[in-house]
Amino acid sequence: MPLQNSSDFPLGDSSKDYCVHCARADGSLQSYDERLTGMTGFIVQTQGLDASAAKNAAKTLMASMPAWKGK
Repeated sequence: MPLQNSSDFPLGDSSKDYCVHCARADGSLQSYDERLTGMTGFIVQTQGLDASAAKNAAKTLMASMPAWKGK
């Protein structure tokens, strides 16, 4: 997700290197496993991939995101 507007950041805090979708309600970063589970489910629902393929796709996407690089 491009981080372009304050609404893209958790609690509008542009000092964060992650988006609202990677944040918990309090603005803290979700754990890798929390985000992987959420993103996998999103990919299954929106792209119709099976769970295994969606998980692999989510891992690939997350590896390119600043908050998850090197994970």
